[in-house]
Amino acid sequence: MERKNINRGYKKLEVWNDAIDLYVLAVKQFSKLPFVHQKSASNAIDAAQSISRNIAEGYCRKSLKEYLSFLNYSLASCGELHSCYFSFHKAGVIANEIFEEMEQQHYKTENKLLKLIESLQKKLKTGNWDDTFAKE
Repeated sequence: MERKNINRGYKKLEVWNDAIDLYVLAVKQFSKLPFVHQKSASNAIDAAQSISRNIAEGYCRKSLKEYLSFLNYSLASCGELHSCYFSFHKAGVIANEIFEEMEQQHYKTENKLLKLIESLQKKLKTGNWDDTFAKE
């Protein structure tokens, strides 16, 4: 069954899909950590999920300023996640291979997020943003 809804347009964004992949990777890697690290692992997983959730919520707001605010929350969650897996690696909690896999997916996601923010900031300056549902 095909479902169409203009409020779900965020699902077409590469950055949203990359953020979902980053969350899946975080769940896969961090949910296996020993009990002593589970609170930090849970925080890392939450930070990873927050990236895609804020992209979606901002998109659904339909206001460019609000959208940009939520994209900046996503960017902050990227920083939080990076700090989590970087400190796990430095403390020897995760192996080099896991760190590199996280780093690659995180880097890809974060850079696409930065490009989306930059693009929307340009639209804000030029006033080139349509926030209506009306079709002409």
